[in-house]
Amino acid sequence: MGSPLSTAFPGNTAFPGNTAVPGNTAVLDRIDAATSDLDPPLAALDLTTLRSNADDLVRRASGTPVRVASKSVRCRTVLEEVLGSGLTAQGGFRGIMAYSLREALWLVGCGARDILLGYPTVDRAGLAELAADPVAAGSVTLMIDAPAQLELIRNTLGTRTVRPRVCLDVDASLRIGPVHLGVRRSPLRTPDQAAELARLAVAGSFDVVGIMFYEAQIAGLPDSSLPVRMVKRMSARELATRRGEVVDAVRAVVGDLEIVNSGGTGSLEVSASDPVVTEVTAGSGLYVPTLFDAYDSFTPNPSLFFALPAVRKPAPSITTLFGGGYIASGPPGAARVPRPVRPAGLRLLRNEGAGEVQTPVRGRAASDVPIGGRVWFRHAKAGELCERFAQIHVVEAGARTAVPTYRGEGHCW
Repeated sequence: MGSPLSTAFPGNTAFPGNTAVPGNTAVLDRIDAATSDLDPPLAALDLTTLRSNADDLVRRASGTPVRVASKSVRCRTVLEEVLGSGLTAQGGFRGIMAYSLREALWLVGCGARDILLGYPTVDRAGLAELAADPVAAGSVTLMIDAPAQLELIRNTLGTRTVRPRVCLDVDASLRIGPVHLGVRRSPLRTPDQAAELARLAVAGSFDVVGIMFYEAQIAGLPDSSLPVRMVKRMSARELATRRGEVVDAVRAVVGDLEIVNSGGTGSLEVSASDPVVTEVTAGSGLYVPTLFDAYDSFTPNPSLFFALPAVRKPAPSITTLFGGGYIASGPPGAARVPRPVRPAGLRLLRNEGAGEVQTPVRGRAASDVPIGGRVWFRHAKAGELCERFAQIHVVEAGARTAVPTYRGEGHCW
């Protein structure tokens, strides 16, 4: 029986090896030197690059506040670096988009006062906790896209008089005839559908404070070809018109809105240029994983890396590393595997990939990695790497500080 990866990665699929990314050499020089006395596996973050990336996100948003997607960070210290010690606002950043209600409640306990839940929740115990805490109830905005969610929330709260803050998630995908281009999220799409859900929410004693549009087919799709660029431009034009119509329809029901949220790291300029948008969201642009290497709108400067130790040499051109099977979520494919970046020229083996307890790498440079040496990698997605490590070694000016990830603080949401 062949390797389980042989199905996900057919015989003619090559794993990505080194790709020339500006800034890699200097950054890796710094973090390799600062962590040279540590035993890998380890994750390391270059603080200078992270700050530069944060400044670039603010620049690209052109004055529109940037809400930080915690899913793509998963480290409280990094959130504080960007949003300030109060986890609420600093510079051009304002607020957090959380991915779990439990996470949002924890962040409120840490001081955060502006949290938009990016996804609907059915966590009844969490909802009861939210309703029982006036600070949390005023700081967390729940996401909805269907009447059943309103019913579940209201039934959970029972006779409590709290009016939950809610935001409507509206489908931002592009549809060309029967073709759906984008992620499958909300069933809401038209102005009438959004307005009707807003009416039901108000009648159920909810405060409708916002609308969110996540255009994944723009924000999460690299500029890999002319057809892709054309689709992204077409989608931006369609959404600019429909988004305004949806916002007008909902405002006619509930009045002014605090939040009209849109965008992602790959589409900040597009979303921020729409005057109806009050804020944009970004997170991956802080760490810059490999899935963000091919965008026209910005130059990738990765700040987060991980190192694996060499434990054996099955052949002169192959070095086997310990651990490393940190496969990113999404459709199976070569783009979802971690990428070796130092030494240069290494590639994963097609029939093994990144393994649970061992990861072989091939290339001329493999012979230069001694037993006990290390190979540096980049992850395909941003925050998911933090689920693999209890701490990140933050490097600045030759010094390092170990800070806990969400996992290191005992949390798994």
